Amino acid sequence: MGKLIYAANTSVDGYLEDAAGAFDWSVPDDEVHQFWNDHERRIGTSLYGRRMYETMRVWEDDEWLADEPAVVQEYAQVWRDTDKVVYSTTLTDVSTARTRLERQFDPEAVRRLKAASPKDLSVGGATLGAEAFRHGLVDECVLVLHPVTVGGGKPALPRGIRLELELLDERRFTNGAVCVRHAIRGTS
Repeated sequence: MGKLIYAANTSVDGYLEDAAGAFDWSVPDDEVHQFWNDHERRIGTSLYGRRMYETMRVWEDDEWLADEPAVVQEYAQVWRDTDKVVYSTTLTDVSTARTRLERQFDPEAVRRLKAASPKDLSVGGATLGAEAFRHGLVDECVLVLHPVTVGGGKPALPRGIRLELELLDERRFTNGAVCVRHAIRGTS
């Protein structure tokens, strides 16, 4: 049985994006990128909402990767090797391999997917992540907190839900970012 893991880069004040929708402050250096490569290598299926999918599908294209560092090229291959489920009512199709489109988020279908999966699953994006938290589907939360405050924007964690957490691991990066990994022990 796979665990469902919510993973994200966040500002210290808890945002995925600033008020203008920018997240350039969270672009990883090579060390943090390697951390994400290693993390994502354990994932068998990634669950995305439309916006997150549209952001991530750049990894399917080789053209821009030619001059990128090896760690970036490695991530592209890891991403391509992962199955993807995109939840959207507006997309008419998906343009990447190993990807299927679902019209609505079905918590019971995700429970079945977790039960049948030999590898862990990830959920990406604030909106879809919040739905997964609300339905008690998230088993772990991995946050890389970048040494910046942005003062507002899109929250990394859902509002109006209390999460009981157990610290499983933490890691400091040389650029000042800190990763915290928590098990979800309960929600209310």
